[in-house]
Amino acid sequence: MKILLDTNIVIHRETNNIIEPEIGELFYWIDRLNYKKYIHPITVLEIEKYKNEKVVRTFSIKLNSYNKIKSTLPLSKEVNEICSSIDQNQNDINDTQLLNEVYCSRINLLITQDKKIHFKAKKLGIQESVFSIQSFLEKVVSENPDLVEYDVLSVKNVNFAEVNIKDNFFDSFRKDYSEFDKWYLSKFDEQCYVCYSKQNLAAFLYIKVEDEEENYTDIEPAFEKKKRLKIGTLKVVSNGFKIGERFLKIVFDNAHQYKVDEIYVTVFEKRPEQIDLIDMLQQWGFIKHGIKSTKNGEELVLKRSFGKTLPVNIKNPKLTFPFISWETRKYIIKIEPEYHDELFPDSINTRTDKSKFIENEPHRNRIGKVYISHSQDRHLKPGDIIIIYRIGESSPKRYSSTITSICIVEDVITNFESFNDFYKVCYRRTMIKKEELEINWWNKMKYKPFVIKFLYAFSLPTPKLTLNDLNQIGVIEDIMNMPRGFIEITNKQFKILTRFAYKLK
Repeated sequence: MKILLDTNIVIHRETNNIIEPEIGELFYWIDRLNYKKYIHPITVLEIEKYKNEKVVRTFSIKLNSYNKIKSTLPLSKEVNEICSSIDQNQNDINDTQLLNEVYCSRINLLITQDKKIHFKAKKLGIQESVFSIQSFLEKVVSENPDLVEYDVLSVKNVNFAEVNIKDNFFDSFRKDYSEFDKWYLSKFDEQCYVCYSKQNLAAFLYIKVEDEEENYTDIEPAFEKKKRLKIGTLKVVSNGFKIGERFLKIVFDNAHQYKVDEIYVTVFEKRPEQIDLIDMLQQWGFIKHGIKSTKNGEELVLKRSFGKTLPVNIKNPKLTFPFISWETRKYIIKIEPEYHDELFPDSINTRTDKSKFIENEPHRNRIGKVYISHSQDRHLKPGDIIIIYRIGESSPKRYSSTITSICIVEDVITNFESFNDFYKVCYRRTMIKKEELEINWWNKMKYKPFVIKFLYAFSLPTPKLTLNDLNQIGVIEDIMNMPRGFIEITNKQFKILTRFAYKLK
């Protein structure tokens, strides 16, 4: 496997400044899998343009550890036609040369953090071969479970005082905020969320609720008076385990619990991880509001409306997650217990050993998951609601089978042309290994499978409604002859189901 690295990634890796942990993780996996690291002649030329001769000499030595593409490949007709209308400067033209190597199959994969390169890759139809650091790490973690050192601890809610302020993880905050250490120490008895990987702090989240009288005079334009949840501190090191999405679920859960009207965050736009954070938040409905002026500079202010009065976006449920629409259809879907407990660790029954399900795999941490089916009933649409039914492990099933979660359909994908197309949709959102997907899901049945991509919105409270409960309240009338596939229920039945689920709490 030949991996081409974008110039900025090479510079980031070889600079004498502090190396970001995700770069180390990226190179660890490339070497672990015996992939060949390549750089393009353009990368060499760009580095040689540095004015500091000492830096150039140092880099020229370090670049000897990479394989070098010796000659630039002429642009293919298709690449030239598509990218010429997009490219606006020499840097854009140089980036197109990198994409050309992938398009012409001289290189298998390109790794870059440049959004414009990813945009052009999508236009060229080669987006599956162009990765960000995060998406590449997710790919290799999912495809090589036997090589993963699963020592990622579960997300924990702890006091600030329990986290080592001297950890290098916080160095970036110290660079951005001169008063960071003083602020951090003042929060000693407040709570935060943390996650560790290989004994190193990998993620940190601090949130707080602010009432209508909060002072926002340093934000322009001024905020209206509302109850808000502030994301005070959020940083996640890319490691392939999708911890960022896990932390975002915590943000939404808290916003829902405290019934806030809005969520907001202030963030600088200085470093790649900050740009990645902004991009992730915008994918989940945050919009740019304005600027916060501080003694450390101007921060971007992002906000997101929140609450039951928010109009639900059916076509793109992420933008209004976790809220659901009463205008869409509702379905109960059955899942075997071994699949359920892997995909929905927050919804495991109390009698199940939760210690076996620490959040150390991407499919457990993701809000977005997949449901694979061979059913001929394939008419689900984005915005439809699916209620997760965990099949019981003991008899009688009517007392051990439970309703555990409420999810929102994001997309329905059918008519796959090949197994590879099917696998690309599934592999980062499911626990099922590639071999099993091919043998038991792709080749076994006459009808090829289809995939429902959905968002894990709510875990229903414990004790959870059983199949017998569903029968008693009129949601499932004939428990001895439950239909296969998707069981559609009415809005009225859904209201009864949720009312009784929370009443049992």
